[in-house]
Amino acid sequence: MSKELTTFDITQYLDSSEAITEYLSQVLEDEDSDKFLETLGHIAKAKGMSQIAKDTGLGRESLYKTFSPGAKPRFETVMKVMNTFGVKLQASS
Repeated sequence: MSKELTTFDITQYLDSSEAITEYLSQVLEDEDSDKFLETLGHIAKAKGMSQIAKDTGLGRESLYKTFSPGAKPRFETVMKVMNTFGVKLQASS
């Protein structure tokens, strides 16, 4: 009897603002900008890349490029996307 493994897809679990906030918070603790951008890409896919493109006024293809490995998006682009998630960055000490 062979068992087949399924690929883990985090986007299936990003179905609430609480899950999204917790995911982002955990990634921000690592202080890894590439991982942070990858995380934003996961959330955008979970929300629907076409909807994010519509809400931000950015092209869907450019959003995929924005969150691809090694990308260096503008801060303005990152903030536009985060605003569509309903997530705000907050400084604390």
